[in-house]
Amino acid sequence: MSKAAPLALAALLALAGCTQEKQNQIKREIQNWTGTDGVLEVYAGNQVVKRFLKIDKLSTALGTDDNLPRNYRFGYGVLDANLNGQVDEGEKRVYFELGDYVQYVFFDNPR
Repeated sequence: MSKAAPLALAALLALAGCTQEKQNQIKREIQNWTGTDGVLEVYAGNQVVKRFLKIDKLSTALGTDDNLPRNYRFGYGVLDANLNGQVDEGEKRVYFELGDYVQYVFFDNPR
């Protein structure tokens, strides 16, 4: 058995003892470090009106002075201007914000 195997086993056992919420938090922290290939679609009714590609994460804004969560989420992604689901020449990475009343879906790119 290699030296890494007992360490991996100990890490697995420690993770198994965590609550579901703690496991989710650890997973999110790993994804924040490694990144994801997220897609965000913004809807007006049942129609997609904006799409952002290659999003690492959505963040909840915190107040500067009180450190309390604000009523919007933000992130960075490539604006899919023609809504074809792929990054085309000329489409750039942009900053975006989503307010309380915006209908959106965020998911990992299935490709």
